[in-house]
Order: sequence, then C-alpha cells, then structure tokens
Amino acid sequence: MDALALARWQFGITTVYHFIFVPLTIGLAPLVAIMQTAWVRTGNERWLRLTKFFGKLLLINFAIGVATGIVQEFQFGMAWSEYSRFVGDVFGAPLAMEALAAFFVESTFLGLWIFGWDKLPKKIHLACIWAVAIATNLSAFFILAANSWMQHPVGTTYNFETGRAEMTDIGAVLTNPTVLAAFPHTITAAFLTAGTFVAGIAAWWMVRKVRQGDEATARDVYRPAVVLGLITMIVAGIGVAVSGDAQAKLMFEQQPAKMAAAEGLCESTDGASFSLLAIGDLTNDCAGVTHLIEIPGFTSFLATGDWNGHVRGVDELQDYYAQWISDWEQENGVAPTFDDDTRFYPNLAVTYWSFRLMIGFAIGSAALALASLWLLRKGSVTGKVWFGRLGIAVIATPFLASSFGWIFTEMGRQPWSVAPNPNPSGIDGVWLMTRHGVSVVAGAGTILTSLVGFTLLYGVLAVLWFKLMKRYAIEGVAAGEKDPSPDGRSGDDSDAPLSFAY
Repeated sequence: MDALALARWQFGITTVYHFIFVPLTIGLAPLVAIMQTAWVRTGNERWLRLTKFFGKLLLINFAIGVATGIVQEFQFGMAWSEYSRFVGDVFGAPLAMEALAAFFVESTFLGLWIFGWDKLPKKIHLACIWAVAIATNLSAFFILAANSWMQHPVGTTYNFETGRAEMTDIGAVLTNPTVLAAFPHTITAAFLTAGTFVAGIAAWWMVRKVRQGDEATARDVYRPAVVLGLITMIVAGIGVAVSGDAQAKLMFEQQPAKMAAAEGLCESTDGASFSLLAIGDLTNDCAGVTHLIEIPGFTSFLATGDWNGHVRGVDELQDYYAQWISDWEQENGVAPTFDDDTRFYPNLAVTYWSFRLMIGFAIGSAALALASLWLLRKGSVTGKVWFGRLGIAVIATPFLASSFGWIFTEMGRQPWSVAPNPNPSGIDGVWLMTRHGVSVVAGAGTILTSLVGFTLLYGVLAVLWFKLMKRYAIEGVAAGEKDPSPDGRSGDDSDAPLSFAY
C-alpha cells in the first residue's frame, strides 16, 4: 500500500474510534444538567442520585473522547500537510474557535463541576454543568462548520499565485447552508444516542429491582430515568428524521454524486426508486447492479419533493464533473489535475451500505421507545426480563448509526477532500482531490508505523472505556445521597478534604 492509502486508513480508523464517544458526550451532558436541575428545583433525592450516577459515566466518556480527539489535529499537519497548506487559512479558523471559545469553557467548567460539589452553592454548581452542556454543543458546531466547508466551500477565494484557498468571509463559513443542515441532524442524533443510553441502563436496573422485590426503588428512581430517556428518544427521533430529510435534499444539490452513489443509481431517471437491497458490482462501477427491493419514486421525492422528479445518475455525473473541471482548467491555464481513469464519484459499496446501516440501526432506539411506552403506561413498572435485555442490547445501535452516518458523509465526498461547487454560484478553483492532499514528505513506512501504533493504542483505550462504563453502570445508583452543597449543610467543614465529586 502506498502513502495515500495508508494515510486514509489511518485517518479513517482514528476518526471512527473518536466519533464513538462524541455523540454520547454531546447528548448526555444536557441530560445530566436536566437531572441536576430537577434536583435543585424539587429537592427530590432521586434526581441527585441519578445526576451522580450518569454524571460519572459522562466523565469517563468525556476523558476518553478528549484522549482520542487530540490526534486528529496532528494528522492534518503531518500525514495531510498538503491539505493543510491548501486550506489552512480557512479550515483552521473554526477549529481555533472551537478550542478557544468552546473546549476551554467546557473543560474549565467541567473541572469546577467535578470538584465543586461541596465547595460551590447549588445554583452556581448547577450553572457549571449547564456551561459544559452548552459549550459541548457549541464545540460540535464549530467542528461541523469546518467539516461543512470541506463539503461545500464558501466565503473563500482561490489565490492563483500561492495555489491556496484564502478566507474572505468568516460569517459565510459559519452560516454555510451545509452546516445549518448538518448541525441539527448531528445534535438530534447525539440526543437519540444519549436518550437510548439513559433509558437502556435504567430499564435494565428497573427490571432487576422489580425481580429483587424492591419495587419502590424501581418506581421512584429508575422509572423516571427511563421516562426521561424515552422523551428524549421520541423528540430526538423526530428531529433526526426531519433534519435528515432536509440534509438529504441539500446533498442532492451540493454533492449529487454522493447521493447517486448512496442509491446505487447508475443512470439518470425520472421517478427514481429508493433501493432497499441491491446486488452486483458496487465496488468499482455500475456494471451489473440489480436492485431487488425498491420503493417506487421515493429517491426522487427525497431529492426534489416530487415523486416523479429527475435525479442524475453516476454515469451522467461522471461526465459532468470531468467536463466542468476540464473547461475551468483550460480557461484559467491550470495544469490538468486528473486523467481519463479518474472517477468523480465515491466507492459505491461503502456509500450505499453505510447510508442504509445509518438508517437501519436507528430501529434499536425505536424498539426500546415502543416497548417503554407500552410497559410503563399508567405509571407502572415491569419485571419482564426481555425488556431489561432489550435495554442493554439496543444501547449500541445509535452509536453504530452515528458512526455509519459519519462514514457515509466522509467516504461519500470522495474523491475530494474539498468538494467542488460546479454551479453558477460556486467558488472557482476551491477544490482539492484527496490524493493531492497527502504529505509529499512522509513515506509509507512512517505512516504505517503510526497507523499500527494508533490503532493498537486506540484499541486499548476502547477496551478501558468499555470496562469502566460497565463497571460503574452495574454498580447502579447509590443507595442514598446527602446534599453535598455548602448551602445544604450545617456545621464547620472547612477542614474537609477536596473530593473528586464521587
């Protein structure tokens, strides 16, 4: 394998590893804040117990997420130095904002929240976890702004002398229609992940407590947690569907090759069907692809809002991109950046199946939501073993759906690291093929060594994350919690040791 293939594997592996933890942190931080708010407002001890229980799991996930995320930025300047040279003036701005305006706030107030349980007044301590929740979501926005610029470059001009993209309007980058569509979809998916996580663990504990004869704890502590997770899943699930539809329609306009590949759509057609199952050569080209199960007209509806709308296929788009870029290069005296064998659409198999797996794995959350609605109606609790097992089994499904969604987004952009905008309102010259973004200095051996090292390290961290999450999840909610805040205690405790919150 050459340096390009190894660099792509390296970035793909580290990114997917890191993204396992991201949705849970984004969604769980506000849910923990809601739990603590309920405790401060009602004084009910169960919410304090739930806050500390799920807060502990949040901290573990946050720590592993930070450790795995740091590597991403180093790869931009090392394995992908040519990419950084081309886009650094634009791409670095939202990432710098993420670090300065979001991550520093997030980490600072998280520290105050961890160590401030017995030091800060209730409301100030509560404000700390809300600051964490808001900053976490703000951090996601800035990162998505950077990524969305790669999907649809705006606010930029191409400098022919330096051969670089240069920013002209940071406001356009931050209000890119692509990020305005991607952000709601990503955030609602994160809340779906967190809601399933909370409801799944609480459902397992509720069943266990009922079967142990402790129905009071099941009803007073774990049922409210299941209900909170259930409400989150329902609201987030609707949000995912609505925002996903809006994002898909925008992708058909901005990256038609990605969506054509997602449908395995080879030839342009009116009333294009949505493929549920296809066989044939989806790896290299459209030859011999057969769609076995289809929903008539649904792809056209997703793309245009019209069941008979026209959708361009991979074959037409291949010729369209080749002609458009060739004409631009000739007009501007730029050396050709591709040859006759260059494909302007992504790997069909990866794009086709990652799109379906992204949607399919959401069924897990739906199954838990439906079961919860039925079994917990009229204020009841349940000891049905299958419900507890279902709760644990489906926790992984929104994680997988989010991961496949990220794979679809990034692999579907290929062969571009910065996708072109070949339309009258697009930006001339601001595009970069992935093969032109890899470092010309780092050799295959160097990248292979780091690839092996990072993969092994991330594998170890993933095992540690799972063991820690399992260990503290099976401990359950503490039997009782006293108000730890200074305004909730009496007596002199000035000599009390600094506590790690738990």
